[in-house]
Amino acid sequence: MAHKFSTDRIFLERAIDQGLGRTQADLVIKNVRLLDVITGAVTPTDIAICGDRIVGTHDSYRGTREFDGRGLFAVPGFIDTHLHVESSLITPLEFDACVLPHGVTTAICDPHEIANVLGVEGIRYFLDAAGATAMDLRVQLSSCVPATAFETAGARLDAADLVSLRGHPCGIGLAEFMNYPGVLAKEPDAMDKLAAFSDGHIDGHAPLVRGRDLNAYLAAGIRTDHEATTLEEAREKLAKGMSVLIREGSVCKDLHALAPLIDANTSAFVAFCTDDRNPLDIAEEGHLDFLIRTAISLGAPLHHVYRAASWSGANAFGLRDRGLIAPGWRADIVLVDDLAACAVREVFSAGRHVGPDLLAARRTVAPVGLTSVKAEKVTAADFRVPASGPSTQVIGVTSGSIITQRVVHDLPLRGGAKQVYLDKDVVKVAVVARHGKNRNIGRGFVTGFGMRRGAIASSIGHDSHNICVVGADEEDMAIAVNRLIELQGGFVVAQGGAVRAELALPVAGLMSRLPFGDVRAALIPLRDAAGALGCTLPEPFAQVAFLPLPVIPHLKITDFGLFDVDRFELIAA
Repeated sequence: MAHKFSTDRIFLERAIDQGLGRTQADLVIKNVRLLDVITGAVTPTDIAICGDRIVGTHDSYRGTREFDGRGLFAVPGFIDTHLHVESSLITPLEFDACVLPHGVTTAICDPHEIANVLGVEGIRYFLDAAGATAMDLRVQLSSCVPATAFETAGARLDAADLVSLRGHPCGIGLAEFMNYPGVLAKEPDAMDKLAAFSDGHIDGHAPLVRGRDLNAYLAAGIRTDHEATTLEEAREKLAKGMSVLIREGSVCKDLHALAPLIDANTSAFVAFCTDDRNPLDIAEEGHLDFLIRTAISLGAPLHHVYRAASWSGANAFGLRDRGLIAPGWRADIVLVDDLAACAVREVFSAGRHVGPDLLAARRTVAPVGLTSVKAEKVTAADFRVPASGPSTQVIGVTSGSIITQRVVHDLPLRGGAKQVYLDKDVVKVAVVARHGKNRNIGRGFVTGFGMRRGAIASSIGHDSHNICVVGADEEDMAIAVNRLIELQGGFVVAQGGAVRAELALPVAGLMSRLPFGDVRAALIPLRDAAGALGCTLPEPFAQVAFLPLPVIPHLKITDFGLFDVDRFELIAA
């Protein structure tokens, strides 16, 4: 302890001397135009840095190392306040290399995808990886594994499991509490977890929860939410003390609806998140830089947008050392050549210039869960849906939303079984248990994909991550699922009795071992192959992955069968 105090004192003395200009700073970013995200002022200045800390602004400095930022604006590093690295389809270190150049210097992740597959082992892997990333990757402890009792997960985490993981320097509290019905019903497991983490941050997940239900949910100590999809819902949550995390991912696209929320009165309580965003979208559009430029283009005031992207997110999650470019704050700095366009040119993470050398210096972390797909092979007959009458509840999918609708169709019958109805855009959907605990297959029907032939299968099926397959042809459904089993996870498109495109995701059946650029390239033929089936959704694999999520209204499917989220019970297919 004495040694730590000595080390800290030496650093403080160095920081003070460098801030005073008595000695040269470790690094000086010179000649920038600094955006103050609190006042909106733009000031020409140098930025002096000692180690990982800013020690001087609004002045001129000399440094041991100097970087000329002439013509560039300096803004605080961006903070993604809620995401699942696994949904980027790449490992944490590849995610780091993918999004840090876009200015994301802090990311707050919930590893509940891998936790639902591997349990404590999966979270420990993320904590280990977070210690190796160049960005500051913060890991929340997954609160709902499994999300409900109406599906088969690969693991189960109780309060004692989560408490055993507390105290890691990369940890940041309890992750999104998706089981809001369990909170309102005071289920013992939910109460144990909330009580165990009542002295820290508890992240929320409350889609369409309003009125007294929202009051009760917040009374449990939950403070943030990324599931608001309308201004009315978001304003009620703000009025009741929640910080609203505006989400724009590969599937869930709420920014256009919620951008008017950002103004001088609210921006301190509004932040940004991506939740789920794949490398192809990041390459084509960007990451948080895309959210920032889009919000500004929609009329949100510029410095309040940058505040939401930095200081507000840090404040909401208790990260008191970042979010401003000011003396004493962490040196997470993004240089852009146009504030409105958020055109990122250079990034500094904890005082280190982001480039190939910084990324190459990171230690490696061994992958886990390479044999996690334990499902037995299936046949076309496994997807037969016995007929009890033509009237059928069908899952209605809307592009850009994970909220599904309840649609009723009279389906054709043949041989005592319900059939797809292509003229009405109704095809089959099934969830195949893959954790080796049973041979469950949930069967139903879905509309909104536009498919006319073939099948699409995914081992990403939020949140228990069984295999989900959507298809117009039962033989192709079986081919797609069986190929996924051989790959130990991934995406497969099958048509005409053959595999047309695939991507292996062998790390827990969720993530590739390839570099992010290779994953991005592989997604293009997959998207094209899905389009050749007639699929009209821009992100078909992400939409498939959300069909088994039984905590998002209104109608979903698990390996147990069709699930009515509003009534929170299984129903007949």
